[in-house]
Amino acid sequence: MSQVQAQTRKALSPILTSVIASRIKAIGERMGVVVERSTRSPLLVEGRDFSLGIYDQDGRLIEQTEYIPILGYAAAPAMRHIAEKFKGRVKQGDVILHNDPYTGGNQASDWKVTKPVFHEGEHIAWVVITAHQADVGGAVPGSYNPNATDLWQEALRLTAVKVYDGGVLRDDVWDLIFGNVRLGVVEEDIRAMIGACTVGERELQVLVDRYSVETFKAVVESMLDSAEAMARQIITRMPDGVYKSQWQVNYDGINPDSTMQIRVEITVKGDQLVFDFAGTDPQTPGYVNAPLAVTLSSVMISFFMLADTEIPHNDGIMRCIEVKVPEGSILNCQYPAASGFGNHLSDQICSAIMLAFSEALPDRVTAGWNPLLCSILNGQEDRNDSPFVDILINACKGGGGGTQGADGYDHVGLIASGGALGAQDPEMFELMMPIFIRKFEYLQDSAGAGEWRGGLGVESIFEFKAPSIQASIFGDGDTDESAAPGLNEGMPGSVNLIEFTYPDGDVVVPKSKDLITGLPAGTLYRQLAGGGGGFGNPRVRPAERVAEEVRFGYVSVASAREHYGVVVDEAGIIDQESTDALRGVA
Repeated sequence: MSQVQAQTRKALSPILTSVIASRIKAIGERMGVVVERSTRSPLLVEGRDFSLGIYDQDGRLIEQTEYIPILGYAAAPAMRHIAEKFKGRVKQGDVILHNDPYTGGNQASDWKVTKPVFHEGEHIAWVVITAHQADVGGAVPGSYNPNATDLWQEALRLTAVKVYDGGVLRDDVWDLIFGNVRLGVVEEDIRAMIGACTVGERELQVLVDRYSVETFKAVVESMLDSAEAMARQIITRMPDGVYKSQWQVNYDGINPDSTMQIRVEITVKGDQLVFDFAGTDPQTPGYVNAPLAVTLSSVMISFFMLADTEIPHNDGIMRCIEVKVPEGSILNCQYPAASGFGNHLSDQICSAIMLAFSEALPDRVTAGWNPLLCSILNGQEDRNDSPFVDILINACKGGGGGTQGADGYDHVGLIASGGALGAQDPEMFELMMPIFIRKFEYLQDSAGAGEWRGGLGVESIFEFKAPSIQASIFGDGDTDESAAPGLNEGMPGSVNLIEFTYPDGDVVVPKSKDLITGLPAGTLYRQLAGGGGGFGNPRVRPAERVAEEVRFGYVSVASAREHYGVVVDEAGIIDQESTDALRGVA
């Protein structure tokens, strides 16, 4: 820090610091609104499968807006790479694209659009948007290839490349990139993301014009220091100790019945946290591997969930948290391993961390969240003779885990989405896709029973109206052992299921990582997204709450009796004498 910056920072008032920090946050939020209202893919407009951030000129995270948390801190390693790679070689009007898992990226389908921000010729910041693209090349439309054994079978690899140079489009580079992507909507979405970054760039320039570069930089340092101090206070309130757990990952996509173990040792010492994943199994030959950015982001998601107070999300926090991940493991795979499933290992990483802290922080951890099982469908839309790709977002959103004092969220989605994953409007879905929705409702008895139950999952049934649809299946939780577990006597959530019923009546249940091709028109797609795990003994849940949920149809009469010890009829009328007898009440 220069002497001028130090003097400026010393002269800052807390009010001015707060005003500028709030303005920076608002700029990020405005960028997000532009993405929501300008992009065309349902993944972004309705699914909100994106995140954005503001970084300083060296690639340090200042502020982020986490529509999807896994994409938040997962962008930080890539931004450090981009800032280093282009240091001294960027100018106003540049636009850079990046998706490479081996230079800081988290998933090849998540493209980063970033612009440098200048003030009077000085590079002062970066604005970046990370968003899941409907297709990024590779062997399978939609770019989730469960048969992949290297990264080239998954996607086009972008190792940080300029597509605009000083405000001038590089036509040759642009055409090369989008000549390797199947869907025109991706090109349109990237243009919208560039527009959103331009909004952020302009707003930051207005802010710096008003307060000066020195003041802006001084506030940034204050924001980082404040986040660090708050993080240290949170860690200090955690009991010192070493906490261990492990979690199983099922099926690598190549070897049937394969399992992999995630192992973590967490050390709390004073105001420092160390997450050590030594002993985690080696990377797989398939696509069930996480780049390092996914593991780092999963650790931060877990930390924010365990924190007992709100805290700014910036790089200051990383000054007191160390993450060690062995190279060549499934949580830090090495080039050129396939890693398309890597984002979704965040389910297991977060669950392992929660389990490790379950005794030390019993009032903050959650029971298991439903692990993702999902489908990407692709094919040809007959009504307008165009290709389509869609993730069945509504169908895959299971329940969250119960926690001390609160039930899990119903139909919330994977833990790494933080419950922020958006939803598809059923009418828009049917309008845009050759698919008819026959059923979409909460799944009775899917929530793990507990004093605080897990969140409910959903049942969905779709009818395919176009021929030769292809489904890429990816996820977990389709066995009793892999369903969301309960904590502190709580019970597990229900099991995930995907099945196809062909027009001739044949039923096919795919593996948890699978590619099903040639699905004919008239095929029925049925999915059960399981519930979250319960927290605490179900027999102490208020009988009136159980009876109410029987009346709503969330819990069956049989489950109320068997799991909660509540004897109740379909109308929710409790048989108090029988209930007291079952619960052992004198």
